[in-house]
Amino acid sequence: MITRRNFLIHTSLAATAVLALPSLAFSMKKKEIGLQLYTLREELPKNVNTTLEKVAASGYTNVETYGFSIKDQFWGLSSIELKKILDENNLKAVSGHYNLGSFLYDGNTTELIASIEAAKILKSEFLTVPWVDEPFRKNIDDYKKIASRLNQASKMCADAGLKLAYHNHDFEFQKHDGITGYEILLNETDKKLVYFELDLYWVIFSGYDPLQLFKANPGRFKMWHVKDMDKKNQTLNTEVGSGLIDFKPFFKEAKQSGLVHFFVEQENNFAVNSFQSIKASADFISKQLI
Repeated sequence: MITRRNFLIHTSLAATAVLALPSLAFSMKKKEIGLQLYTLREELPKNVNTTLEKVAASGYTNVETYGFSIKDQFWGLSSIELKKILDENNLKAVSGHYNLGSFLYDGNTTELIASIEAAKILKSEFLTVPWVDEPFRKNIDDYKKIASRLNQASKMCADAGLKLAYHNHDFEFQKHDGITGYEILLNETDKKLVYFELDLYWVIFSGYDPLQLFKANPGRFKMWHVKDMDKKNQTLNTEVGSGLIDFKPFFKEAKQSGLVHFFVEQENNFAVNSFQSIKASADFISKQLI
């Protein structure tokens, strides 16, 4: 059955691939492949050092952290301890996902301040907001409030030498009186201080075309999540290059996007195990996309 999503994947993107000029002259200085460490959430708590050794051996140079808390920091390690292990494996935590506690909802800056400090210790470039809890994203006013909080956080990050980004799922593309939550966030945030980490999978899953977002908002998508869509079950991920999504048109327009970093992420559906899956994704990207 041809759905709107399948049409986007197989028709419009394929046509764009023919028209787009093959250029990788975007902001990345060299071939750097990143991994969102949430992919390895089962392995990291068991042995951070061994896990990160395998990440580096699989072809990754960058990582994006997740799961920070004031109490436990990163899987029981302090930011200083994690930075040491990253350095030992020649990995850079260029971004991190930080939930910021209740800041987005009530303005409490306790977790935000701690997150900024952790990101500075890790020498990250971006502090990324990964999620908005369901009760706080029900209408236009909710999204305008979130946008206001992002503006506030972006100034605090800028003062600390960091950039703020927002990572999407699919719920941001639901419409509220004819406008999506994502449009509100794009329109209501400071273009000079608030950036976006575009999860390509979730955009396509929602029936939208990332290329149209690039065109309408040039330079704002400094980071991407690159995860493929399973051919049999579109709600599942799969290794990059083995699913439904053709990533070549996106990489050809990386300069328009403003791309600086991208991260492989696979939340489920590993072919054999997560380590083999991340290597398969890195191999495909290295040979076919960059």
